[in-house]
Amino acid sequence: MTAAVQLTRSSHVAADRHSVTFVRLVRSEWIKIATLRSTWWSIAITGVLTVGIAALIAASADVPGFDAIQAVVSPIQFTMLLAGILGAISVTGEYSTGMIRSTLTANPVRGAALAAKAVVIAAFLFIASLVIFTIAAFVVTAVGAPNDVVLDWSSPEATILPIIVASLAMAVFALIGVGFGYMLRSGAGAIAATVGVLFVLPIVASMFSFGGESWAWILDLANYLPMVAAQSAILPGEGAALETPVAYLTLAGWVAASMIGAWASLRTRDA
Repeated sequence: MTAAVQLTRSSHVAADRHSVTFVRLVRSEWIKIATLRSTWWSIAITGVLTVGIAALIAASADVPGFDAIQAVVSPIQFTMLLAGILGAISVTGEYSTGMIRSTLTANPVRGAALAAKAVVIAAFLFIASLVIFTIAAFVVTAVGAPNDVVLDWSSPEATILPIIVASLAMAVFALIGVGFGYMLRSGAGAIAATVGVLFVLPIVASMFSFGGESWAWILDLANYLPMVAAQSAILPGEGAALETPVAYLTLAGWVAASMIGAWASLRTRDA
């Protein structure tokens, strides 16, 4: 009897030691994303595009009063697609290989699996983007010096804050891709939906600027698209489409909608 009790206790201890915790889920998700070549290729391309476009803008800027920070953050209009696509394929890749079944078998709590994925993707994109935008800022200062296009680091709200918010926006775009990945489960479909929301819809909405007052509601609605809201948050001011608090709430709303949609898909559909 004593041996049986000890064996039971030992098995409980072993189970506790190997139980799935949220920290272990995060570590697992990090291993998944870090071991994919597509992840590092995406970050490399994002870095090259960001620094390259920023340098070109700084070198060609010949407008009195041009703000150098605009050159640093303007490339986000293109790199946002890479962030969204990376988020999408981080999910759809698991469905295409069948790894999602192993993930959900090891951790049946699907909400926790989604949260771990979201935390890793968002943190990774934020940190990577922060490094890239910072490098771009120093390159802009070096390249734009002859045209007096330099960043004033003594004013954090005009330099450091836009870089941080731009990095945060990249994380938001990635989470939108994650949401579409879980909802559609198809690489092509998720990428198409992500590109549509981030890039195509703002272009389509801008076409209605020629429609007069009867179509003005579409332009007003387009201000709440992720890209427009991100621009308003990164560079607030008189020319911004949304007030700063509204821009942040809009971005948060897109993240919430994406995660709720992903969670509902995970809960109601088999892997």
